[in-house]
Amino acid sequence: MPRVSPSSQLEKIRAARIKLEKEEQRLMSRNHDKALTQIVQLARSAGLTAEQIAAALGSKSKGKAAKSTTAKAPKAKRATAGRKVAPKYRDPANPEQTWTGRGRTPAWVQALQAAGQLATAEIKAAE
Repeated sequence: MPRVSPSSQLEKIRAARIKLEKEEQRLMSRNHDKALTQIVQLARSAGLTAEQIAAALGSKSKGKAAKSTTAKAPKAKRATAGRKVAPKYRDPANPEQTWTGRGRTPAWVQALQAAGQLATAEIKAAE
């Protein structure tokens, strides 16, 4: 029995893989064509336009149709976003701890709020 070299076997496997990939693409294309035909028929019967379908496909709501066909402008950032601000509150028990009034509320601020004494921790602006 003649012995087949590993490189020859590898080439046969590669050729078979290429053939299988082409067959897969052909079958997928046929399946896609059928699906598209059904989609077009359904869209026409519902009176949908291509623009409405494109807007629904481009919407961020996953699986749901877009509410309107007009594109929304991106949300504008606040003017203070990313900027450092002066602290508004200082912990009476530990003057090194301050809070700007932004972000997560520290436990000491929550405790003062619960006691109704947050105003006592306010940092007065120097005049």
